[in-house]
Amino acid sequence: MKHVLSAIVMNQPGVLAHISGMLASRAFNIESLAVGETEDSKFSRMTFVVSGDDKTVVQVRKQLEKIITVVKVADYQNEDIVERDLMLLKVSTDATSRTEILELLQIFRGKVVDVDHSHVMLEISGTESKLNAFVDMMRPFGILELVRTGRIALSRQTSLSVDQALQPPQPYDYVDEPAEVG
Repeated sequence: MKHVLSAIVMNQPGVLAHISGMLASRAFNIESLAVGETEDSKFSRMTFVVSGDDKTVVQVRKQLEKIITVVKVADYQNEDIVERDLMLLKVSTDATSRTEILELLQIFRGKVVDVDHSHVMLEISGTESKLNAFVDMMRPFGILELVRTGRIALSRQTSLSVDQALQPPQPYDYVDEPAEVG
């Protein structure tokens, strides 16, 4: 099962390397990772997509929270969230295919960001499934290059603002941990 984790971390050199190294050393696979500055430039938000059962994800979360530069971690598994990926792709075009590509781009609510006589560069954002569907539609035209960001996400209901993350831990922070079996 995929889980989207969001972490508020100190915005300083080496944090990303430290966190990704810790996860790799414990054999946790990161399927997607996006990092960017928050509303407070002293902090960044890291959004991870990891696969695993609930017990594995609780372990990932606990390991992340042990790192001194990690302020707070939230698992969005049971949250109503808005999530997006961003993709740029360069698609081969000629006089006959350009119109069809642009029509498909409009349907997917993307935009053209660069044009050349032999190709167009397109930008599209949305859910992973939307981007995958668009890639499938572009394959027959010839995808020359493609790059995607990691997923970003925010909860519709709860907040993981820097101010909230800096508050002392609450006793219910781990209430949803799976029970030990055995």
